[in-house]
Amino acid sequence: MKIVIFGGTGFVGLNVAEVLLARGHEVTLYDRKQLPAGAERFFADHRERLSIIQGEITDIERIDALVKQGFDAIILGAAITAGDQLERTTTSSILEINVMAQMPILSAAIRRGVRRVINLSSASAYGAAGQRYPVLDEETPCDPVSFYAISKFTSERSVARLAELWGGDFLSVRLSAVFGPWEQIGKVRDTPSLQFQILAAFARGEPALLPAPGIKDWTYAPDAAEAVAVLIEAERPRHRLYNISSGAAWSALQWGEAFAALHPGLECRLASPGEKTFIKLHGGDRAPMSVKRMADEFGWRARFGCVESAAAMSAWWMQHKEGI
Repeated sequence: MKIVIFGGTGFVGLNVAEVLLARGHEVTLYDRKQLPAGAERFFADHRERLSIIQGEITDIERIDALVKQGFDAIILGAAITAGDQLERTTTSSILEINVMAQMPILSAAIRRGVRRVINLSSASAYGAAGQRYPVLDEETPCDPVSFYAISKFTSERSVARLAELWGGDFLSVRLSAVFGPWEQIGKVRDTPSLQFQILAAFARGEPALLPAPGIKDWTYAPDAAEAVAVLIEAERPRHRLYNISSGAAWSALQWGEAFAALHPGLECRLASPGEKTFIKLHGGDRAPMSVKRMADEFGWRARFGCVESAAAMSAWWMQHKEGI
């Protein structure tokens, strides 16, 4: 299939692109940013099936001309992933990029007969409900709090409503605590995963000191990308919303210890009282998301748990750390 990923040179976009290319699809990445240097080298072997277009997500005319070229699927991955500081300074932009910028793309998809659109949402849409329920499934009532969470929840409802009005095959997925290859921070993403921050400390030659264990249903990015690919290829998904998660809660501390065990000299531990740490949690613990819907309908489950993802990330890190 021919697939365009908006926000394609970002963290999740690159992982999805890698999986789709490996499955034989043609992929176009649309983003305001160029490919990171390490990714430029990695994706060089796929140039015959990979196109990269630099452009703003708000450039309606350029996006319409792109969609007019004919695509089987669109992935909406452009977003401002905001923590408290970015939320304070870019409130209007969060809503503009994460919600309103999707509307012209969806309209173009309807006009041009795009087979399927997948909106990449977030577990943050559950908001405060994550502290009130033991497990979060797609029917759990949401209580989004931050502007990022509000924007993601609103994007899901907007995508679903347009699908109802025009008959489009539009889906949303809630991604849970994703970490892994190609993760990056920047002007539109200031909430790096604990795993990213652990590796950053290791790269500086420092011990990774965590303020707390950091328990979540952490999801290795290649697993999340594979789930998105499954939904793109599915003939007739039965739902408009799917959770994508490892389905099990474990701590970033446990992951960091597993990673450090593979590299003598590295250390990951909790910070002692009064000991300074630069690692930030970016939100507290919450209930894990259920993936029963994905498992029952498609047989999909995450392949990487805590130890497995640490080993896989270790191999990736050794191969790519010069370009990080």
